Amino acid sequence: MTVPTFKDRVHDDHAGRTSRIVPGPVSPTRFMSSTIPNLPPITNDAPPVAIAVDPVALITTECITVTSAMRKHARWSHSSVSAILGGSSPGGASLKGLKAGAPSRRQPNGSPASDILTIHDEESLTGRWGLRGKKGKSLQDSPLMSAFARLRNDLRGCTDIRSFDIPSLLHPFLQVIRSSSTSAPITSLALVAITKFFAYNLISRESPRLPLGMQLLSAAITHCRFEASDSAADETVLLRILKLMEDMLSGPGGDLLGDESVCEMMETGLSMCCQMRLSELLRRTAEMSMVAMCQIVFQRLKHLEDEAGDDVSALDFTMDHAETAELKMDAPLKSTNAATSQLPAVPKDTSAVPHSASQETGIEGTSRPSSSLGHRSSQESHLKTENNRIGLDSRQDVTEIPDTVPSLKPYSLPSIRELFRVLVNLLEPHDRQHTDAMRIMALRIIDVSLEVAGPSIAKHPSLAYLAKDSLCRNLFQLVRSDNMNLLNESLRVAGTLLSTCRSVLKLQQELFLSYLVACLHPRVEIPQEAGIDPSLYQGVPQSPKLAKQAASSTGSGRSTPVPVKDRQKLGMEGGSRKPDAREAMVESIGALARIPTFLVELFINYDSEVDRGDLCEDLVGLLSRSAFPDSATWSTTNVPPLCLDALLSYVHFMADRLDTQMDSTYLSDRDRLRTQRTLKKVIVRGATKFNENPKSGIAYLGSQGVIKDPDDPISVVKLLRGTSRVSKKVLGEYLSKKNNEHLLEAFIDLLDFSEKRVDEALRDMLGSFRLPGESPLIERIVTVFSAKYYSHAAAQSIADQDAIYVLTYAIIMLNTDQHNPNVKGPNRMTFEAFSRNLRGVNGGKDFDRDYLYSIFESIKTNEIILPDEHDNKHAFDYAWKELLQKADTVEEYYSCETSAFDADMFAATWKPVVATLSYVFMSASEDAVYQRVVTGFYQCAQLAARYQIFEALDQIIFCLTKISNLAPDSAPNTALNTEVQLENANVMVSELAVKFGRDCRAQLATIVLFKGVVAGNESSIHAGWTHIVRIWLNLFSNSILPSIFFQRQQPMELPPIPIQSPTHVINRDDRNSGSGLFQSFTSYLQSYAADDPPEPSEEEVNDTLCTVDCINACPMEQISSNLTTLSPESLASLTRALLDELPQGASPVVAVVKPEPLSPNPTKLHTNATASYNPTVVYILELASILVIENKHSSAFSGKEVVEALQDIVRNANNTHPLIVSRATFYLLNILGESHELSFIRAPVVLHTISSLNQAMTENSAVPIVQGLLLCLKGPRPLRNEIVNTPDFWLMARNLQKVYNAAKSVFELVSGILNDTPSTITADNYEACILLLNDIATAGSVSVALEKGHERVGRKPKLLKTIAVKDNDIVTRGKTAVNMIFRLSSRVPSLIAQSHLERTEAWTAYWSPIFRALSTQCINPCREIRHQAFSSLQRALLSPELASPGHQEWTAIFGEVLIPLILQLLKPEIYHSDPAGMSETRVQAATLLCKIFLHYLVLLSEWDGMLELWLRILDIMDRLMNSGQSDSLEEAVPESLKNVLLVMANGGYLVPGSSLPAQSHLWDETWKRLERFLPGMFRELFPQEGIASSEQGRPDSHSAPASITVSQSNQSSGPQDNSCETAAGS
Repeated sequence: MTVPTFKDRVHDDHAGRTSRIVPGPVSPTRFMSSTIPNLPPITNDAPPVAIAVDPVALITTECITVTSAMRKHARWSHSSVSAILGGSSPGGASLKGLKAGAPSRRQPNGSPASDILTIHDEESLTGRWGLRGKKGKSLQDSPLMSAFARLRNDLRGCTDIRSFDIPSLLHPFLQVIRSSSTSAPITSLALVAITKFFAYNLISRESPRLPLGMQLLSAAITHCRFEASDSAADETVLLRILKLMEDMLSGPGGDLLGDESVCEMMETGLSMCCQMRLSELLRRTAEMSMVAMCQIVFQRLKHLEDEAGDDVSALDFTMDHAETAELKMDAPLKSTNAATSQLPAVPKDTSAVPHSASQETGIEGTSRPSSSLGHRSSQESHLKTENNRIGLDSRQDVTEIPDTVPSLKPYSLPSIRELFRVLVNLLEPHDRQHTDAMRIMALRIIDVSLEVAGPSIAKHPSLAYLAKDSLCRNLFQLVRSDNMNLLNESLRVAGTLLSTCRSVLKLQQELFLSYLVACLHPRVEIPQEAGIDPSLYQGVPQSPKLAKQAASSTGSGRSTPVPVKDRQKLGMEGGSRKPDAREAMVESIGALARIPTFLVELFINYDSEVDRGDLCEDLVGLLSRSAFPDSATWSTTNVPPLCLDALLSYVHFMADRLDTQMDSTYLSDRDRLRTQRTLKKVIVRGATKFNENPKSGIAYLGSQGVIKDPDDPISVVKLLRGTSRVSKKVLGEYLSKKNNEHLLEAFIDLLDFSEKRVDEALRDMLGSFRLPGESPLIERIVTVFSAKYYSHAAAQSIADQDAIYVLTYAIIMLNTDQHNPNVKGPNRMTFEAFSRNLRGVNGGKDFDRDYLYSIFESIKTNEIILPDEHDNKHAFDYAWKELLQKADTVEEYYSCETSAFDADMFAATWKPVVATLSYVFMSASEDAVYQRVVTGFYQCAQLAARYQIFEALDQIIFCLTKISNLAPDSAPNTALNTEVQLENANVMVSELAVKFGRDCRAQLATIVLFKGVVAGNESSIHAGWTHIVRIWLNLFSNSILPSIFFQRQQPMELPPIPIQSPTHVINRDDRNSGSGLFQSFTSYLQSYAADDPPEPSEEEVNDTLCTVDCINACPMEQISSNLTTLSPESLASLTRALLDELPQGASPVVAVVKPEPLSPNPTKLHTNATASYNPTVVYILELASILVIENKHSSAFSGKEVVEALQDIVRNANNTHPLIVSRATFYLLNILGESHELSFIRAPVVLHTISSLNQAMTENSAVPIVQGLLLCLKGPRPLRNEIVNTPDFWLMARNLQKVYNAAKSVFELVSGILNDTPSTITADNYEACILLLNDIATAGSVSVALEKGHERVGRKPKLLKTIAVKDNDIVTRGKTAVNMIFRLSSRVPSLIAQSHLERTEAWTAYWSPIFRALSTQCINPCREIRHQAFSSLQRALLSPELASPGHQEWTAIFGEVLIPLILQLLKPEIYHSDPAGMSETRVQAATLLCKIFLHYLVLLSEWDGMLELWLRILDIMDRLMNSGQSDSLEEAVPESLKNVLLVMANGGYLVPGSSLPAQSHLWDETWKRLERFLPGMFRELFPQEGIASSEQGRPDSHSAPASITVSQSNQSSGPQDNSCETAAGS
């Protein structure tokens, strides 16, 4: 068959194809399947090194190299030729045992040994080369040389090295390694060869009998021996052993090693690490190798978990306990199998140390004489035991080991646990054999092991127990060391342990963190620093919550307390640690705090549990306090930034969880924890009260339901014993009082004394409370204890209760005697004295001597006392024992990755966080710090807003406001404000703007405040609005607030709020940029002479521009927009903050108002001399009003306060600036229009308040009031009805109508009311509306001046003035008002019908106002209005609804309307108001009087007062004729009278000589009166006066025309009007 070339084999290896295994006596497949479990291999990730030489040749070369080195040694200098040629050695294969035809021995690769030399051949070869011994005998090679020859011979027919038997391959090299006769260089060569085999992958997973080979190799290197040479060569061997062990574990067969092999390898490595006689380099290298090997070993735990499945704990119970009991690693310094336990120490100069060839060095032994037969026999015995363990006979050839070798079980939990135990034991702080260097080494290895398999260790009960007990106990004592290297490593391991295994270390973690907090938390106040307000960092705890009260030593059973120094060393107090130690502790805490869920778990498992400390709060408080710069004075300068980083990481993790969706399954846990926290607060407070006064504490706990029945002793003592917050001293004194015996008995009944000696039971009892100092109290306790112990747990040898009583007292006395520092050793009580004192007290007999001796020894070695009074090791041991007992019953550690608990956690810890951020913000100087702090503020704000922690958000706002300096306690001075006109804008230079522009920190704080905190969180702000409002007011008063902020707040139709005028205005654009020093000096002198403020410098202008840019960068527009959607609570807080800024008591500072009128034609302000204008007051009122209007659904909380404030300003108008009053009235009416349906505002109240203003204030506030009323009347109908039916509304309207600027709006207002459908005019407002319209018409008299001017000018310009009068708005409104009055007459009949008044009263109530108003306008100086009034009056008087036959109240139109009207027209002042037009008006009045008289003549004839009325008409006509003021009257009056007389005569009402007395009297009186002022008219109309008198009743011929008129007068009013006009015209 063709043998493949080396290149082909290398190619096959690299291509990943399985190498062909030559058949042989060993079946690799069968062997592997029977010995290797189905586990994933643990191999090194690095790929094997590719080799360029033939593997068989490489092995052969290594064999030759080793044998060559051996031949140079005197011991092997005469080796045979076969050793050189590679043949079988005489000792290896003798032909004497071969028979003819017997099958030849096969090689491991299956090829026959056809080349075995015969004796003859061998002798001939030796003779040829002259290798003859004494007496001509052939030389025999040693077994070491023969083994190499045999291997070379076996390799000759090998085609694939991976199919070669591994034990056969390693056998010669292992013999060299284990041989004590080889030197260090030879052993080193053998180790190098094996190392190459692993590195080149010559030993692979598929190699035959690999498990056996790995076991043999492990046994060889861990029992390596060689003759000592120089130190360098010796340590080289040890280094190579380390390298080979590391390769074995990480190689393909590492997971095939057995538990004992791994233990021996680890023991070897640890021995090298701990031998101080070795060089530092070797020990460091050994440590590095151990770290790497432990990584691999502990990593196997993960594979064991996968194999075990879900039940990981089953691994601890499936192990063979018989096997594991024998598996034990010795301590490094006590090991009989340590690598260097007996190597000579390394001198400073190794070259000067002679090495004797008669000494040998090994893994097991020291340098020793080679002739030490006793040790050799011991060594051989150990090797034999090792061979027997792996199934070999020391005399058996490895090639002859049968395939039925016992199965080699790969290493698993037993070896890992044993390794972990040894490493943990190395940390024992009280073992003096272990140096700090050894502890540091062990800590480093343990740290790596925890990093690799920490969670797996926690899952394996046996490993977890080591971690919970031994590891934690040693670690927590080592962290108290002053050795910085040891402390650093201890803290690192503790941190890694808690980060990976904290789920099973609940109480241990509490103890560790409590100690760190106690050590690190400074107990000094934060020093005040200039420029930093102490209010910024309120909330930083001065001491941790877990700080316990100092233990008292009085009556404690010992005469001297533990010294403070000892208590500090024991960790009972924080103590005074070095700065470097503090920094290391802070780093440890920071590493834990950077675990995203660490502090959350602390909060859940400790802060939320009743009997646990508030670790989360304490830790946050510690980080917060230590982040202050002063903490560097007792630590290092690195501590503050480390703490700040940890604190910000805590906030960052919570902020990151905001976006995660919370699992609903955590809600029940969250509620449960909230209930527990509430209960915890109650218990803590109750315990505090108990420690001060036990009775009040129990009463309080009972009132809160914690103690169900305060009168039940069991309920009380269960709580007192179950909480650790009760002072044990107070508890002992309280229970021992005479009145509390029932409580003492119940308390002791809770203790379990079963199967305990009396001293053990006494320990349990005194561990629960402190023994009081007074003898009667002690006696009472001992009596109850004795009875309880005797009845439940007394041994049979104890006679009675009295014996227990005496023995208990004796134990207490013994305890004091044995542990009193003042009693010296020789004077202490001996056992004999102790037993002698108790002679005969056990019912007349003695106690059992062994029983007493056990008690004596227990007390002697372990004092009975409270844990916090122990010293030295007893303190920690006692506390640790108690901790382990509690750990069995403590609740399971709760782990989570959710935001469900962040709200409660942040609510409990935000105060120190915000305080620290504020202080650091004020004291920082680097951009990186600012960036982190700004991010922290933003994240805290988001957390507070999301979780509705309003107090936190308010505090953040307060701090940033303080830092910004924009809201000082006193208002900034604006007296020197100067407006500078630049090219693109005007800038108001003020003291506030300049200071702010120079303070970069304040600018950053402002941007963070508005951009990161306020914007988007407006509805979550409560008390913080106070500070924001102050900032807004200061910015507003200094003209810095962006205009867009006002535009978002201007739903009201009002001009901008006038702001304080600058004291000086400077236009920089008009100046010559090249002006020199002289011009500047001249400008300065001019301003000085004028007493003006100095002109702002360029720097001040630039600072102001910086301020403006900063404020513009704040999202004021967004904030303004969000104000319209505030929550009710936030809105109430904002409005309250606004109203609180209103000046109280004294008037605000006087300011000059800019000349910005409220309307185009302002009236003169009637200001109060004592009132002053403050623009901020207007701003407050306007913003508050807008908030109420825009948040109608939420304004119920705040609207009432705003309305009351506005009403107070209006009521106090006499002491308030008119501009403020005018705005207040407008805001009040706006709120009324938008929120009328809410209960806090009512239209009558508002209108009455505004109508109570005096006339001057009304005039100044007219326009805003009318605008507000218009807005209200545009509102819903219920509001309109309520307003127009309020008398104060019409009163206000009449007053406002008198103001020029408001008259037009008032007219629009009343027009809208009259045009409203359905009409809002009712009986209640009818007359008021007519009065208002009358006032509007009366206002048209102002046009008289224009008309008079027209008359004086003459004919030429008359068109111009006529047009001006005609188009005058006032006249137009007056005419329209008169027409509206007439329109109201159509409502009279329905109003009369609806009223419940009598006919006469109703007519007077509804017709009289119209006639009075129209009559008033008939004498209006304005002709057009007057003419319109006459026309309307005539139409009203002729209304068909006016008169009716059954009633006579309408007759008042003559006596109350027409006649008074003419009398008014006859007055000179009325005439002179319009001389040119008033004559015509008189004519119209006289004509109207006659016309109306004739219209109602028929009805008047039935009235008894007709004669009187007619006579009054004649008198009026007489006065008109004789007024002498117009010729037109002299013509019009007679004509009108003629018409009337003729109509009366034709109607038969004026008949001469009538038989009726009334008519006769009428005729006679008419005759007489007419003859007075119109003599002859009667005769002219009635020429036949005498005939008429004699012939009564016959009609005159001249009366025909009149008869026609009379007949027509009985028809409708229309024809009557026409007839009258015809008669008058004639």
